[in-house]
Amino acid sequence: MREFIYFSSKARTSGNWPDNNLMKAGRMDIVCNVIIHALFLSNSIREDVKLHLIFNGMPNPPMHLEFVSSAKDMPISKKDIGGLLKRMLYKCKEGKKTEVFPGCFIEKKSFRKLLDELELEGKKIYILDSKAKSLRDVDNLKNCVFIIGDHEGLPKKEVKKYKNRISIGNKTYFASQTFVIVNNELDMRNL
Repeated sequence: MREFIYFSSKARTSGNWPDNNLMKAGRMDIVCNVIIHALFLSNSIREDVKLHLIFNGMPNPPMHLEFVSSAKDMPISKKDIGGLLKRMLYKCKEGKKTEVFPGCFIEKKSFRKLLDELELEGKKIYILDSKAKSLRDVDNLKNCVFIIGDHEGLPKKEVKKYKNRISIGNKTYFASQTFVIVNNELDMRNL
């Protein structure tokens, strides 16, 4: 299964967004695009993706949202993603991972804790970094987690110990486009 983490330093951690405006909700519009590009193909949802979202914005950080695309009856559609995120954020319970809808989970969990758990599972952590070696030059991409930050990047102290860094090229892409490029590379390799 493909696994991704998207870290957003400003995404709201409650469902009460100002004026229902995705852009004013800590760039939740970008989060919606990330979900679409990580989970969807043209006419279907991918069956092999786990997407972790870490929201570190106000008023109640951190928040961990998890989407497992292989879940039966996952109720996600491109037009309803914003509403789904709002409902998930309203359902968070302290100290408990809650499945709000099939394949859609939420809990209070930090970026650091999520990384520690994935390492314990034996996952190989890759930080997307424009100055690193090319994704195409990495031989084994099985059992990997790809970490992508928002426009402000990733928290430096949280990721400094991870030496596995890869690049998708020397251009600067939108975060959501990064998911398309990585998914395409994995598709080409039949992973």
